[in-house]
Amino acid sequence: MPEPKEPQGAIAGTGMGGAMDLAASEAETLEKTPGGPQGTGPQGKPRSLWSDAWRDLRGNPVFIIAGLVILFLVVISLWPSAIASGNPLKCDLAKAQEGSQPGHPFGYDGQGCDVYTRTVYGARNSVSVGVCATLGVAILGSVLGGLAGFFGGVWDSILSRITDIFFAIPVVLGGLVLLSVVTSSTIWPVIGFMVLLGWPQISRIARGSVITAKQNDYVQAARALGASNSRLLLRHITPNAVAPVIVVATIALGTYIALEATLSYLGVGLKPPTVSWGIDISAASPYIRNAPHALLWPSGALALTVLAFIMLGDAVRDALDPKLR
Repeated sequence: MPEPKEPQGAIAGTGMGGAMDLAASEAETLEKTPGGPQGTGPQGKPRSLWSDAWRDLRGNPVFIIAGLVILFLVVISLWPSAIASGNPLKCDLAKAQEGSQPGHPFGYDGQGCDVYTRTVYGARNSVSVGVCATLGVAILGSVLGGLAGFFGGVWDSILSRITDIFFAIPVVLGGLVLLSVVTSSTIWPVIGFMVLLGWPQISRIARGSVITAKQNDYVQAARALGASNSRLLLRHITPNAVAPVIVVATIALGTYIALEATLSYLGVGLKPPTVSWGIDISAASPYIRNAPHALLWPSGALALTVLAFIMLGDAVRDALDPKLR
């Protein structure tokens, strides 16, 4: 008598020491499924922190709204003439403090300049200062803090004391003192000042992140296998320690834009004929009762820009922080 044939199938472990029968079609489906269980990507490969973060960001409405606002600001910063055909430096005193008119929706300021044109062109310098200052702060602070955290010892102690000194300097007061002697009307003195006083915050964050990352088992294993310090820093530590720096730098970008406007308002930041939201807010302040529109539009653009970058930073922080998952 022939022995009964076993049904074609597969044996799958239950994860508790047992097994369960799967039909051949079901087993084949599991093998070919492009997306595996939660936490895995195509063909069962584990997803990285960055792929998980990008997936969360794409479904976050806060990130989408902030990203669209920032994209619009970048576009008008690069091509302001695309939506404002006028000259921001062309003024007519005969139209000073006049309200909205056809072709001039924001009216005129106290000098007879078109508020709409100046608001659009002011985005270029304000955003440029924020972006360049953030890049400089992130690079300088990450390098110094990362090296101090990795090597430790006397260099770590010296850097810690230097950062304490910089933290004790009031930012606005320091700007009034340092920038008051600068006569240049370009954006670079303001950027240099922000980098000079802004790197200690990023430095401490990078230092702590590197100290945490270098204690992980994979770093110790790579060191035991003879990996050099440069390879440990570039291949093993930096990719796993850079996330906190990105989050803080994104939020700080909006802060630097607001700081530029504050310094320009006080007369030590960007200087005329440079077009800036801070300069326009300062010039419109004496006429706030007679021409409030000249103050409200650049102030609103500044507030919207800072809010967009803060919202973007919060969304990136939520996506990159595994504790919030």
